[in-house]
Amino acid sequence: MKPSRGTGVFGLTVLIAAGVFVGAPHAQAPQPPQAQPRADAWVPVAGYLPEAERIDSLALAPPPPAAGSAALSRDEAAAKAAVALQGEPRWGLAARDAELKLPRAAQTFSCALGVKLDPEQAPRLFTLLARTIADLGLSTYAAKTHYMRPRPFTVDGAPSCTPDNEAGLRRDGSYPSGHSSIGWGWGLILAELAPDRADALLARGRAFGQSRVFCNVHWQSDVDEGRVVAAGVVAKLHGDPQFRADLEAARAEVAALRKGEAAPEGDCAAEAATLAAG
Repeated sequence: MKPSRGTGVFGLTVLIAAGVFVGAPHAQAPQPPQAQPRADAWVPVAGYLPEAERIDSLALAPPPPAAGSAALSRDEAAAKAAVALQGEPRWGLAARDAELKLPRAAQTFSCALGVKLDPEQAPRLFTLLARTIADLGLSTYAAKTHYMRPRPFTVDGAPSCTPDNEAGLRRDGSYPSGHSSIGWGWGLILAELAPDRADALLARGRAFGQSRVFCNVHWQSDVDEGRVVAAGVVAKLHGDPQFRADLEAARAEVAALRKGEAAPEGDCAAEAATLAAG
């Protein structure tokens, strides 16, 4: 992940239909003033937190594992185990989890929530998720750009699950993982909106980050520290009044969606089996 144009996974694929749902009219609440499409970066819209108020991941995260350390041995063992699963269902799920384009990325949580996630039916929920991509992802960059840790596929020579993104990822630091921060952060946020589904939502948020290890684009410690950054970001977001307003609006939308009969997207049984096996 790199905050510039054309950077693989976080490149133009995430410049989504912000005009489709973020800018969609909402009868009972005005649109957030900062929720405008960004054409100059990988994030779809501006986040809630100004740059000066983002979590400082360099201060929060320790240095990545040193050569010869037990922590690095753990990272290398996890990468080796992941490479052995190339071509298996968990590898395919990791490739799907690499997608940050909305609405598809949010629909990753559809089975965990137990309902179809439709941006037309839940515009404030999708605004919430779109804006927090910036808050959660960009907060990893202080450490990313400082350490510029090489990614596993550049070290072990094995392919990643997203070969089209490898050129951009080679230029982007591995530690901490922005995908992991986004996945865990979304899991935390969605668990607030549907507390009775918290276990499933958090498990899916964890798996979303873990997919980066299976994809051979992040080390395990990258993913672990991404979750730590996410926890700090979500805690800080609760101090922002616009975030809280969108959270409450999204809570009502989720409750309405769950009262409907729209089934989740995808094969939930197959997803559950794949995650259980991996």
